[in-house]
Amino acid sequence: MFDIFNMLKKDENKAVKQVTRETIIGDILDMDQSTAPYFMEIGMHCLGCPASRGESIEEACEVHGVDCDELLEKLNAHLASKKS
Repeated sequence: MFDIFNMLKKDENKAVKQVTRETIIGDILDMDQSTAPYFMEIGMHCLGCPASRGESIEEACEVHGVDCDELLEKLNAHLASKKS
């Protein structure tokens, strides 16, 4: 049987995954849950709360006193490694 939902998920995985300062944390976690440790590492322990899931990377870094560019580099390297 033709499964449109799985087909869409497969196409979704082919998309280039790159996060920016404006990317919402909830969107990153929805895209790839294995990114959660990177947020936990900066002190963002309640990833399920609506406020944290609605923050941008830049906002989270500002609140937690973290270098935004460093976190972006880690996240993008992680996501790029998953594409292979």
